[in-house]
Amino acid sequence: MIDFDFAKLRRIGLNQELIQHIASLTSTSAVLANADDATQLMRIVETQRDQFTLHDGDSHHRARAATRLLHVLQAQATTLAVGDWVLVQQHAPGDWWITTRIPPFTHIARRANDGRRQSLASNIDTALLAMGLDADFNPRRMERYIAMAGAAGVAPVVVLTKADIGTNVQQRVAELRERLPANLPIIAVNGLDAQARVELAPWLGAGQTLVLLGSSGAGKSTLTNTLTCEPLQDTGPVRRGDGRGQHTTTSRSLHLCSEGACIIDTPGLRTWRPDADSEALAATFDDIEMLAKACQFRDCRHQGEPGCNVAEHVAADRLLNFHKLMRDAARSEQTPLDRIAERSKWKSLHKASAARLRNKRP
Repeated sequence: MIDFDFAKLRRIGLNQELIQHIASLTSTSAVLANADDATQLMRIVETQRDQFTLHDGDSHHRARAATRLLHVLQAQATTLAVGDWVLVQQHAPGDWWITTRIPPFTHIARRANDGRRQSLASNIDTALLAMGLDADFNPRRMERYIAMAGAAGVAPVVVLTKADIGTNVQQRVAELRERLPANLPIIAVNGLDAQARVELAPWLGAGQTLVLLGSSGAGKSTLTNTLTCEPLQDTGPVRRGDGRGQHTTTSRSLHLCSEGACIIDTPGLRTWRPDADSEALAATFDDIEMLAKACQFRDCRHQGEPGCNVAEHVAADRLLNFHKLMRDAARSEQTPLDRIAERSKWKSLHKASAARLRNKRP
């Protein structure tokens, strides 16, 4: 049987939902069902190449992943991530080895430019999507963050930082409330003020795990320090021109909040390509999905067709962002052969167009 103490592990995010998840996996997985007394349940709180920092509810341990596990993860095209729950065995004092990864119930990842999946965090209940109310303010980027979190099954909360020094704060908050779905929480905070813990209290309960996502300079590390009541993360200045930071956070790491929750701080995201199919992403734009039911044509693409109910009620910029996300998702779903076929198709169309223009010349 797996050795774990619920009260102890609750400090690092174990909750009843996770216990039910692990129990259901144990009934179908021989590896979990046959775990011996020497096997312990721990959580990854930091990753550094082939080394991992684990937490058992009381203290930290350094560990490496067993070769067999690495082969399994490679076949699944994934990697161990901060927030993963893992089974661990000790071969000698201080010599810990990760033998099994508990499949996460939620997992946030992005696609690199070459199409590879990059894991960001696992077993997340809430994503705090941070954006500064200074030059970092970008509603289209926030919509992308919301879509990515929603597609991963993680509840998004918009956290507008730098409310004390931002520009046109009330106007910008009102702009987002008008643009984004009405049921989406939008919180404006001063990341340096303890009042931020009060504003975010509904998501900081014991057993909850949050992840902070946003661009460099959005104030993620500052907010992490405030929520944990400890100066754990270095912070730095931002550029005057665009409000971007200088990557003071260089790796993902999990910390304990004073209210009982766990929070994962992450480096700033310069790009974030979707790691989800177009159907999952489209579901996160639920207002567009609902309005589309009243379009004149059943196959309306909301790109200038007559009688388009979506174009009539959705801001043009939000609709443009929606289409861009759908294109990104479609490209992510393509195989190399699909991409070659698409390039060949467009080459043929360009050649045909050029030939028609030549034939029209006198």
